[in-house]
Amino acid sequence: MKYELNNCIGLRLRRLSRIVDGYYRKNLIDYEITENQLTILFLLSEMKKVEQGRIGKVLKLERSTVSRNIKLLEKKGLIRRSPEYKPEIDLTAKGKNLALELIPLWEKTMDELIAKLGDNGMQIIKKLEMKLV
Repeated sequence: MKYELNNCIGLRLRRLSRIVDGYYRKNLIDYEITENQLTILFLLSEMKKVEQGRIGKVLKLERSTVSRNIKLLEKKGLIRRSPEYKPEIDLTAKGKNLALELIPLWEKTMDELIAKLGDNGMQIIKKLEMKLV
């Protein structure tokens, strides 16, 4: 092979993603909510009502991942979905309250990660993302 497996960009990025997810999981353990669900809640907090397909586009998530998480969030009473063919999603009062409650935990997790990465690490991540988009 031309490249060693340990130098596989996909492998390294997925590994980093799982490591970062671990930080979020540790801080979210009492809430029975995943990192993806947290991100969807925060996105809905910002965008208000949005078509379900747009969530995947904005967050770069697979359609099946969005659909599965929307169903779970709806079952928990955190979001509501319109009955249209292309449903619109928005937060319920319970979802809005949870999103507000989770902000300090998200900020704590961000503080932990930024302390590890430093400002330079954050800039490198942003530059890498821009190069690959």
